[in-house]
Amino acid sequence: MEKEKIDFKPGTLIYPLPAVMVSCGKHNIDHNIITIAWTGTVNSKPPRCYISIQPIRHSHELVKKYGDFVINLTTEPLAKATDWCGVRSGRDYDKFKEMELTPQPAQKVNAPIIAESPMNIECQVFDIINLGSHDMFLADVVAVNADKKFYDEKTGRFDLAGSNPVSYIHGRYFETGQRIGKFGYSVEKKEKMGRKRKK
Repeated sequence: MEKEKIDFKPGTLIYPLPAVMVSCGKHNIDHNIITIAWTGTVNSKPPRCYISIQPIRHSHELVKKYGDFVINLTTEPLAKATDWCGVRSGRDYDKFKEMELTPQPAQKVNAPIIAESPMNIECQVFDIINLGSHDMFLADVVAVNADKKFYDEKTGRFDLAGSNPVSYIHGRYFETGQRIGKFGYSVEKKEKMGRKRKK
């Protein structure tokens, strides 16, 4: 049975997206934070990711100048700071000070990490691609800093869902919803039944 569809204009309608705070700048006087939704993983071995920034943004010149940045995952308690850092310019404000966030030294990059974030992903730029309205900064992930309270020593995994991560859907922020499955759950039962039959 065919579903009725409407012809909608082309646009950026792939949602939800992560709402992350990207920290950049090499020195205390130029440390800055920009909120970004255009971000994601592009490769696993080696681990690589990207952020896309408009050239008019203050953080664009900082990331381009120093060649590194940190992706800081956000949570419900950080939602207000996440939004504020996206609508104010680092040319006019010290965002760390205004939002009472703590800059801490990263392990391998010059940009600071945000201490209040549950996970800080340190990145070094290896290529910049102009795509039109935005420049895409492709980067190697060189270090990850994560809060111990979300680490499960028994499984060796991080329970990031427990940190209430924030996502972005068409101009609005949301907390992560209820889990409905896991990777491979759609075939897991069949595989187990197949093994039993072989015995």
